[in-house]
Amino acid sequence: MRFIGAGSRPGRPEVNRDLVFTIPNMLTVLRFMGVPLFIWLVLAQKDYGLSVVVLAVMAGTDWIDGYVARRFDQASNLGRIMDPVADRLALIAVAVTLVIAGVVNWLYLAALVVPDAVLLALTLSFFGGHPDLPVSRIGKIRTGLLLLGTPLLVLSRLDSAVSGALYVAAWIVLGLGLAGHWIAAYNYFWAILQKGRMRQPDHDGGTA
Repeated sequence: MRFIGAGSRPGRPEVNRDLVFTIPNMLTVLRFMGVPLFIWLVLAQKDYGLSVVVLAVMAGTDWIDGYVARRFDQASNLGRIMDPVADRLALIAVAVTLVIAGVVNWLYLAALVVPDAVLLALTLSFFGGHPDLPVSRIGKIRTGLLLLGTPLLVLSRLDSAVSGALYVAAWIVLGLGLAGHWIAAYNYFWAILQKGRMRQPDHDGGTA
């Protein structure tokens, strides 16, 4: 069974439409709504068990919305932009929460934020908005690893016989996710730069 690109039908091109109220878009909104609940559970309630359940639901919706979009032709221009943005904001918000709770060091947060900050600055300088680039395979794998490693790390905070093993496993997965994060950022950097430079002469010529 394929996890990346699941639901796609070979020979049938994916069509993005100007749709708003689709199941994938609603799932993306639901995923982001889980962030304040996670923050409240970790910082206010210190309930790491339920917070893992919230993370699991968020990770599940990330896979399901993509599957539904491809399988039932509900891909949309809004979803193409909103889905990766929601993923990134959710991962950063969760990381900030874990830093405040003392679960991770601030260096982990920096490793997430710095590449995104560079890409955001480059994107705004060239396009003033979304660069409309397809999500890369390494980007999808990166997101999956980070979404898997984070609940493992939170689970390691529970007092159990496997806490140590979970902690080690979590950092192996998160380490791979962070490596993928930087590789994906490097690829996006050059893709944005190339597309921006190709677009710039047309833009300058049109305003002359």
